[in-house]
Amino acid sequence: MLRVNLTSKAKLGLKMQDMTLEEKHQQFDEFFMIKHNILVNMRLVADDFELPETDDLHQHMPYEFQIASELSSIDTKALRPLRGLGEHAIELAEFLNHQSRKINLMMSLILQQHSKQEQTYHSVQFGGGGIVLVSESELAIGGTIELKLFIREEATAIFCFAEVIACKRVEDKYHVSMIFNRIREEDQDLLVKASLHLQAANLRKRKSQEKT
Repeated sequence: MLRVNLTSKAKLGLKMQDMTLEEKHQQFDEFFMIKHNILVNMRLVADDFELPETDDLHQHMPYEFQIASELSSIDTKALRPLRGLGEHAIELAEFLNHQSRKINLMMSLILQQHSKQEQTYHSVQFGGGGIVLVSESELAIGGTIELKLFIREEATAIFCFAEVIACKRVEDKYHVSMIFNRIREEDQDLLVKASLHLQAANLRKRKSQEKT
């Protein structure tokens, strides 16, 4: 059964230093998590790094991510006036959606080309509340991480910050659980939708295989 608690967005606004580790784990678990491999750039920031407020996060994004964010905002504003035009606007809206999809694919490719190989990791699972990555080395609980998430299936990339809340040894590597502590609401929405889209795609694929 899918588990999504969108009211947790408000909780993400809380200062992480005001929450216990147990509360962070609870918040992390409130969102549906899908087991899926996505490309991630991860960078451990300095201990004295001061996290920006969520409203100011856009200013800390790499330039390419700022451009992608602006394009997404323009797409949303362009489609909004069509909602009141009824069925006459269906074909136009479909055309604009296709154009938007092409732009998203191009921006996704550009963003992935700026991925730094030495900082590249892969996820075990992800969701709206956090992500679990595979790491060659152990990471300390409480460490602040800068993340760039690349979701090819959704042609999107997300910039955010996270905190390490667990690090478990699995065979010769580590599975590192991170809770997002600075992420824009629209990006969190994208992660929630991406996890649900991928889950639905997996279910369709499974049903198709059962029929053959």
